[in-house]
Amino acid sequence: MQNADRMGVMPVKKLLISMSLPMMASMLVQALYNVVDTIFVSRFDSNALAALTLAFPMQNLMIALGAGTGVGVNAILSRSLGEKRQDRADASANTALLLSFFSFLLFFLIGIFFAEPFIRNQLDPTLEHSAVVGEYGAAYLGICCTYSFGIFFQVMFERLLQSTGRTFYSMISQMTGAVINIIFDPILIFGLLGFPRLGVAGAAYATVLGQCVAAVVGLVLNLKKNSDIHLELRSILKPQAEIVRQIYFVGVPSILMMSIGSVMTYLLDQILLSFETVGTTAVAVFGVYFRMQSFFFMPVFGLNNGLIPLLAYNYGARKRRRINEALRFALIMALMIMLTGTIVFETIPSVLLGLFNAGPELYEMGIPALRIIAVHFPIAAVCIIMGSIFQAFSKSYYSLFVSILRQLVALLPAAWLLAQTGVVNNVWFAFLVAEGTSLVFSLIFFRRVYRTTVAPLPEEGEEVLSFSG
Repeated sequence: MQNADRMGVMPVKKLLISMSLPMMASMLVQALYNVVDTIFVSRFDSNALAALTLAFPMQNLMIALGAGTGVGVNAILSRSLGEKRQDRADASANTALLLSFFSFLLFFLIGIFFAEPFIRNQLDPTLEHSAVVGEYGAAYLGICCTYSFGIFFQVMFERLLQSTGRTFYSMISQMTGAVINIIFDPILIFGLLGFPRLGVAGAAYATVLGQCVAAVVGLVLNLKKNSDIHLELRSILKPQAEIVRQIYFVGVPSILMMSIGSVMTYLLDQILLSFETVGTTAVAVFGVYFRMQSFFFMPVFGLNNGLIPLLAYNYGARKRRRINEALRFALIMALMIMLTGTIVFETIPSVLLGLFNAGPELYEMGIPALRIIAVHFPIAAVCIIMGSIFQAFSKSYYSLFVSILRQLVALLPAAWLLAQTGVVNNVWFAFLVAEGTSLVFSLIFFRRVYRTTVAPLPEEGEEVLSFSG
């Protein structure tokens, strides 16, 4: 029996845990090396924390394009396997690799021509430290974009493993890259073991090195361990237009949804920088929050990544009970993770800030900021899990709508209005406003998709989720 078949027969809770835990673990390591990256550069120079925060929107665009394309591949490939359509599954996998190459070419050009202007245009040259922040940010972002082939192929090879239920091997790929990054961060930043002292650029080189190694590991694991798909060079070079269309029909809403995070981060940075005397500190606080929250959001996203192929496969196999059970169990797990995050942020914010070589100003602003923002974590857990059904059943446009609503329509206007009070810490309440808005519409769309897609599945004696009304 092929490995993918277990998604239709293994007990759901055991299956979801076995599929999600490796991804949750690998994403925790991913979060760890993002934090370690920032910890090391903050000890090299305190201005580097703000520089990396300004570079994040463009980095997030890379992740959005790679992961969003992967969502489309994941849903189509898993469904094809559930429907026993091997030719379509193979075509999806091979086409995915060609799309990853074109994604790299795009960001190679961005790294050469647009990285420095992107950073410089965010800074007021008359403000203190703007020159050094701009120099650090441009160097870091230019390297990450120019050598981005590692991240695009790493993400896609991991998605191919996830789509066929081989999440353990996906974890190996991602954790290998993370460990390489963590090892080489201090070596390249501070010039240890005979290597040159590269500073912030060293952090970027450590990042792309880890991504490239992870991509090679992912390729080997797919060729050696993934018997559910067949990668062939001739198939990669002859993509099927219909497969490309289907991948992006599902993937583009996810790409746009994640890209919205870049727009939100960029504009929120500008709102924070409008506070002339404390703007750079506020951006640094935002950077600390974004990195520390990943310890809780990334495992939930790992859970979501394990849930999507499970839902897609069982939808293709028309097994409603398994879909219901998976959704309930995933929601419980996500809430437990996010409640833990809220408790940590509320009880030890000073410890979290201390990891980043925080000075008095960062402590004064950061402690209340982290406590305010963390209130919305459990609400986010519910929204993330409900969003998985949109992606699994090719309704990603609902996720896109909710994301636009949360990050652009709700969060940014709320942040701007709260900034008019003249108190920078009032801005953080915008996160709670945005997540509450997201919850309302996520519930509405979840009910609609469930009633039209899952509830009609022809299985006698099945229990229907209460969301269906």
